[in-house]
Amino acid sequence: MTSRAVLSAGSNLGDSRARLAEVVEALGDRVVAVSGVYVTAPWGGVEQDDFVNRTIIADSEWSPREWLAFCRECERAADRVRQVRWGPRTLDVDVISVEVDGAAVRSDDPELTLPHPRAAERAFVLAPWLEADPDARLWTPGGERPVAELLEALPATERAGVRRDAEQTR
Repeated sequence: MTSRAVLSAGSNLGDSRARLAEVVEALGDRVVAVSGVYVTAPWGGVEQDDFVNRTIIADSEWSPREWLAFCRECERAADRVRQVRWGPRTLDVDVISVEVDGAAVRSDDPELTLPHPRAAERAFVLAPWLEADPDARLWTPGGERPVAELLEALPATERAGVRRDAEQTR
């Protein structure tokens, strides 16, 4: 079994850019593509600093649950504390989508819903993903759609709130 995962990593506490680089480093030679770092306003209505985000595309022999376990391990290593929903965090790594042997995995499991149920609504996921893979596609309830189309369909204010990081690192 070969799987490809699209991961979205974000941080707004501590050395956020280093945290994002650590996720990429932890994946090692599994990495297929990595977006640049993007700065985005917080999502969800909680007052906090802006986030830095990036998308990582990686291949492995891992199952979808093993991708989730990898994400959680990265968060634990970054001392992630879950206190406030959509609140500040040292690191958040989400599994956005997984393909196994070239087929998109769909799951309604509340612990690992695939594809990520709100990915199509979030410019901070779509813009970096589109940079990492200009031909990216995402399954939605309306069928599979190009990520570029999904991003374009978002409100202009949502898209404008996602900007390439001027302090680009690793």
